[in-house]
Amino acid sequence: MATTALTSTPLRQHPRLKLLASGKVREVYALDDERLLFVTTDRISAFDRVMSNGVPRKGELLTRLSCWWFDFFSREMPELRTHFLAMGLPDSLKDGMSHHDIEVLDCRTMVTKRLKVFKIEAVVRGYITGSAYASYKKDGTVNGKHLPAGLQESSRLDPPLYTPSTKADAGEHDENISEEEAGQIVGAEHAEKIKSLSLEVYGKAAAYAASRGIILADTKFEFGLDESISPPSVVIIDEILTPDSSRFWDATLYESGRSQASFDKQHLRDWLVDTGKKGEEGIEMTQDVIENTRNRYHDAYRMLTGEEL
Repeated sequence: MATTALTSTPLRQHPRLKLLASGKVREVYALDDERLLFVTTDRISAFDRVMSNGVPRKGELLTRLSCWWFDFFSREMPELRTHFLAMGLPDSLKDGMSHHDIEVLDCRTMVTKRLKVFKIEAVVRGYITGSAYASYKKDGTVNGKHLPAGLQESSRLDPPLYTPSTKADAGEHDENISEEEAGQIVGAEHAEKIKSLSLEVYGKAAAYAASRGIILADTKFEFGLDESISPPSVVIIDEILTPDSSRFWDATLYESGRSQASFDKQHLRDWLVDTGKKGEEGIEMTQDVIENTRNRYHDAYRMLTGEEL
């Protein structure tokens, strides 16, 4: 088992690849005009800040779990279009690479379609917590929507709430926006399709997670547009339903009115708040925070997939 976190990759020097984007966690390369290579590092962010050190094997876990969900939805929601093509490094890239680099990268890469990306994030909240609960306590609204009185921390939202946001670059902050503002960014028709797909995918994933003892409190999706077909189709892209993009709670310990035992990076968020480091750049996690976060991510993977990493 790898004990060193991979926070950068050797692929930036690969002669057959062009780096298109380097985000908080992922590096995206152009394979050709129609395909991309997504590489998930072990970097981890919280409050829109990337920590200076990473969590070993986190990138592998996120990649494997996303691929597992893509396979799940190919069966449970076959009409859902995704950007996923294959997991692993294409054989054409392996020539000249060391065995070590291939072994490290093969389990954290996936080949995807190259699509136009919508510049919003689609957030679905089945429970009220985090920034949504902070907003609710202030004026009873979330993303401009008035919610019923009397909600507590971690109260269930029925039906789930769709709350889009802007898609920020690394080092910048996502901003909550209204559905009308989302329509102005991506177009009204696409915005409505993104909303309906997000709610449907969340519903199916939440039901499955519940059967495995996990509450899917909230999650965020990203979407693109496949213009190679007629009419162009809205497609789900990037990672899906991982501990990085979702809040997973232990269903056996759930109790409304307080924060929850979670299988995600909430421990990291809490540590940053408790130590006064929230929002600071270049923070180095302690070994305890790394181990605790890694264990929670592995628990989520095992419970959802029934497999060990």
